[in-house]
Amino acid sequence: MSAKAEPTPQNRRTHITVQDPPIARALLSETRWAWLWLILRLYAGYEWLVAGWQKLLSPAWIGAEKGSAMRGFIQGALSKTGGSHPDVTGWYATFLQDVVLPHTHFWSYVIAIGETLVGIALILGIFTGIAAFFGSFMNMNYLLAGSVSSNPILFIIAVLLILAWKTAGWWGLDRWVLPALGTPWSRGTLFQKEEPAPEAR
Repeated sequence: MSAKAEPTPQNRRTHITVQDPPIARALLSETRWAWLWLILRLYAGYEWLVAGWQKLLSPAWIGAEKGSAMRGFIQGALSKTGGSHPDVTGWYATFLQDVVLPHTHFWSYVIAIGETLVGIALILGIFTGIAAFFGSFMNMNYLLAGSVSSNPILFIIAVLLILAWKTAGWWGLDRWVLPALGTPWSRGTLFQKEEPAPEAR
């Protein structure tokens, strides 16, 4: 009977976990730093809520003239596609021209309601990571359309809130919502089955 060959470094599968630096673990996972995320969250939430609420009250976004503001924004973005260094790339201009421009009524509602909901969620600290993701997605689209304004700052804040999703809403409703609902990889208290009591003998 032949002896089994010892596994060599070439045929042995190894999985290495690279540890996060202490500062990253502290900022992103420890609740003692939740006050920092509260400040950033409230600032970003206020900016989104004000922007969305103004659109909800504007007839050019939602009302008799709905879609007109959206059309003006898109036309302005499309005008930035010329020159050797355009502010708006060709592929994104095609997306605006073929997907957004023909349906400005629909996108006006999506943007106005989306900005408002992101602002409310960030202020209340509920589903903070998800709200920050959608906020960053809108910021990215505004930047791709050549609109700078406060979008770079809000985009950076949103990315940080996404990274700190576990504690960013600690001073908010996530403190109770996340443990109750859980995550895709860990069931929350609402979905945990109670073990049946052992029968008495």
